[in-house]
Amino acid sequence: MRIRPLLAALALAGAALTAAPATAAAAQPQVQDQTQVQAQASDVSVLVTKISHSTATSMFREVGITWSSSGGCSDRNNPTCTSFEQLNLATAQGAQTLRRASGCALNITGGTETGHAGGTYSHWNGYKLDYGLNTCVNGYITNNFAFIGYRSDGAAQYQSGSGNIYAREGNHWDVTYYNCGGC
Repeated sequence: MRIRPLLAALALAGAALTAAPATAAAAQPQVQDQTQVQAQASDVSVLVTKISHSTATSMFREVGITWSSSGGCSDRNNPTCTSFEQLNLATAQGAQTLRRASGCALNITGGTETGHAGGTYSHWNGYKLDYGLNTCVNGYITNNFAFIGYRSDGAAQYQSGSGNIYAREGNHWDVTYYNCGGC
């Protein structure tokens, strides 16, 4: 069967990724079952590329995305500013993808500045952007993405085909980008 050579290759790759000492690696069987291989693969951390505020604004300008802040500033440590410092590259690319795919005007009202909820996939960690509401973007999200329920705060959530989550909060869309959305 073809599955055994594939499992053997995955087992060897998994062993290399876990960087086990040579004696422990030699003691391992040549072929592991699929569950062990999957467990080894899930131990691998995904690295994200962080970008500067100026890189992000250049990317946004490139496709006609605007941004604004209640404080008229971009200081990451000021909650009235809208900052893109330490934004994930995939998040900026996801915004570009949304703009290109929807054809809608996008205005970013929240980035990586302090003052948002914490967590792994947070604004501060570069995974989220907030967009102002408008008829075009509202319709695009609700007509093209799958409704997946309500968050504990009551925000309706929609999931794109690539897995990104769009939550409609009171006066904006709170978007979590796990990837660039098919860029």
